[in-house]
Amino acid sequence: MIQYDYDRALADARAQLAEGSAAEARDIVRSLIDAGHVTAAVEGCLAQALLKTGDDAGAEAAADRALSLDVRESRALCVKGDILSARGDLRDANAYYGGLMRVLEGAPSLDADLREGLTRARALRQRVTGDMLQTLQGELQGAGFNEERSHPRFRHALDLALGRKALYMPQPKAFYYPELPASQFYPRSDFPWLDEVEAATDLMLGELNSVLGQENESFAPYVQTMPNMPKRPGDLLIDSMDWSACFLWRDGQETAYAARCPQTMAALADAPLCRIRGRSPQVMFSQLKAGARIPPHHGYVNTRLVCHVPLIVPEGCWFRVGNETRSWKRGEAWVFDDTIEHEAANDSPSDRVILIFDIWHPALSEEERHLVGTLLEAMDAYSPNPATWE
Repeated sequence: MIQYDYDRALADARAQLAEGSAAEARDIVRSLIDAGHVTAAVEGCLAQALLKTGDDAGAEAAADRALSLDVRESRALCVKGDILSARGDLRDANAYYGGLMRVLEGAPSLDADLREGLTRARALRQRVTGDMLQTLQGELQGAGFNEERSHPRFRHALDLALGRKALYMPQPKAFYYPELPASQFYPRSDFPWLDEVEAATDLMLGELNSVLGQENESFAPYVQTMPNMPKRPGDLLIDSMDWSACFLWRDGQETAYAARCPQTMAALADAPLCRIRGRSPQVMFSQLKAGARIPPHHGYVNTRLVCHVPLIVPEGCWFRVGNETRSWKRGEAWVFDDTIEHEAANDSPSDRVILIFDIWHPALSEEERHLVGTLLEAMDAYSPNPATWE
């Protein structure tokens, strides 16, 4: 039998399965096997046909043969899930159905038998997940778990284990320092020096309003085209005032605006600002225009964390880091890891302005900070200027 006949015969067998003619499909694929065409697709089709004609043992054997040739053979995965589910072995059935869903989810079109199998797979996984959740809740409550009082880290782990949240990991764009603890948002209690920063909110707001009232161009696009570098296509924020900044410190150098905002700088006196020549600290008023949105992105290095101090925050502004979304509240600071995917939006009719500055990761020793700074400064001599560290 030539390849064309094989392809046509297999397509005919699948069409018979889709139409509910399992016996005809079985006979076609058996003729293919007799002709020497022992493939995962043929064995999977045979398994489906045998199951529909009532030969469970033969169906399972054919499915096992198919999966030994290709663990992603969809009909074989479906048959194994169906057989195990009928036996009451829901745990193993769930594993095969899970494989089926990974193979078929998102497919533009499916044969009728596969659509039906995918529906069964979803239903069983939902049932198993519900049973597991009920069991887990009982066991955890017996162990003293409380949704409100137990450690946030465990609650996060539980959400990840149950698939209620997606996993986001640090993905620094320039430099990764291993074995540093990574959190989306850090506990506010870890940074007692932020008390002084928050206490100066009104003073900082006064200086911000003075800057905003100046006629000169105090704010400029945060993302700007770099000289002698190509402009990234499709990035609507490049050279756009939708997302702008007034820098008090930029790339490790003090600007004229630091002197104009002495109370703001005084509030940061005890902050462990990340100091690396040519890079950091960055201290800025960051403005997001009404209706503007900052798409998901990652920061450059995980040896620093980023602090936000909200100053002008209308209703409808939100910020997401990983799988946690928060709304800014005037004068309430937070600290986050910007190497974890994050995004921001201003869905209000007025502008949002916050103070942003970067600090050393608190897990780094003084020696590590010195060595990291030396390393990055040396690397910068051979790399393009990172321009800005959002």
